[in-house]
Amino acid sequence: MKKIAVYLIPAILGSVFTLAIGYMVYPEVQQYKNDNVKSETTDFAHKVSYTSPASGTELIDFTETASQVMPTVVHIKTETTLRTGAYPPGYDIWQEFFGPHWNMPQQENIQHGAGSGVIVSDDGYIVTNNHVIQQADKIEVVLNNKQSYNAEVIGTDPNTDIALIKISAANLRPIKFANSDNVKVGEWVLAVGNPFNLTSTVTAGIVSAKGRNINILRQKYAIESFIQTDAAINPGNSGGALTNMHGDLVGINTAIASPTGSYSGYGFAVPANIVTKVIYDLKKYGLVQRGFIGVSIRDVDSKLIKEKDLAVSEGVFIADLLEKGAAAKAGLKKEDVIIEIDEIAVNSTSELQEIIGRRSPGDVVAVKINRNGTEKLIDVTLTNKDGNTTLTEKSESDGMVAQLGISLKEVDSAVLSELNISNGIQVKEIADGLIRKHTTMRDGFIITKLNNSNISDVEQFTELMKKQNGGILIEGVYPDVPGTFYYAFGM
Repeated sequence: MKKIAVYLIPAILGSVFTLAIGYMVYPEVQQYKNDNVKSETTDFAHKVSYTSPASGTELIDFTETASQVMPTVVHIKTETTLRTGAYPPGYDIWQEFFGPHWNMPQQENIQHGAGSGVIVSDDGYIVTNNHVIQQADKIEVVLNNKQSYNAEVIGTDPNTDIALIKISAANLRPIKFANSDNVKVGEWVLAVGNPFNLTSTVTAGIVSAKGRNINILRQKYAIESFIQTDAAINPGNSGGALTNMHGDLVGINTAIASPTGSYSGYGFAVPANIVTKVIYDLKKYGLVQRGFIGVSIRDVDSKLIKEKDLAVSEGVFIADLLEKGAAAKAGLKKEDVIIEIDEIAVNSTSELQEIIGRRSPGDVVAVKINRNGTEKLIDVTLTNKDGNTTLTEKSESDGMVAQLGISLKEVDSAVLSELNISNGIQVKEIADGLIRKHTTMRDGFIITKLNNSNISDVEQFTELMKKQNGGILIEGVYPDVPGTFYYAFGM
């Protein structure tokens, strides 16, 4: 018995000592708490029992939002035929256009594309990205219930990458629009679309940032003020919906930031308030009626604050004004800092462009500025790009020029003389259209003939183009390359 006691007593003392050391080293063990745990405490032990979560603490559930949004998002499939002509030496190109048949040697390449769209009215209007449907010869829309329709293009706006198309259908389920100004960074959002042709795909994430400019549109009057999200967006999501937890549209998914071309963390959506403005104008006018404020601007940062000794740390700095622009007429000055427009805080150039881009010529905006430490509120009447408040009407020539995708200007007589030609007009810029689609023409080309008719000015070219139907042959020269060039395509 004594031998047992000799071994038992040290064992008991050792256990007590170990427990005591443990509680001295890890005192937080005694203070551990959990809102969902009930505990009963004794000197050395805790008895626990689990209870169901309290009301309001359930995990976030996206099922209701997903079921609400999916019927409003469509799958868009496109076909684009690219034609290239190859003329062998001595080939009579005029015979192909003005002989009994036009059978120019061609290679046809049919490209298939896919994207997404969002139903915005019950009678068939659908919003998508311009880059989803641009240059397409055929646009097919497949609804969530697998019904398929051919679509027509109502209008496009490359400056925001938004397009409006329509199908002949009724009793569709349109999406509801949210006020994208109220979207908060950190808010949950859902991206719904058709990535990699996987129809009706839903991903979730949060709003990572607002007012992002990623320099992707590359248009003269581009508006980039994207909503950034970490919801997974991949090729095929373009034109699809970004919604809040109520299922309301906060943006149209448009781009991704990726070194691989697939999702790498961030996607970008055109805010719903811009989308609303664009599709309204496209439906009513056929083109966007955009207001201009007439300023050259830059962000306010620490370097600019020190350089200009500014009295504010946030806002948009006016670097210059158009002489007869809206801002100059209203009394704004160089080095004013715009801090609010219509009581909306403005902290970046992209935010200012977004707010003004949602207005039309003739709209009056209340601009709050800081001028040398003093705040002023000035009403500014926005103009169109020509400096007046007249709304632009879409003419037949506008449609034709948009179809070609070129902008033109007159050529100075001295330039014509230097090139040893007597007539011509110059291509200033080539955008999306028939010229880019079917030819390799580049900026600066001087058009001297259209279907064997000499071209002297832009108006004459426009009038001749209105009458064309079928084969088009454009002849001309480049100022920096010797020789005569010919570009052919069909209308």
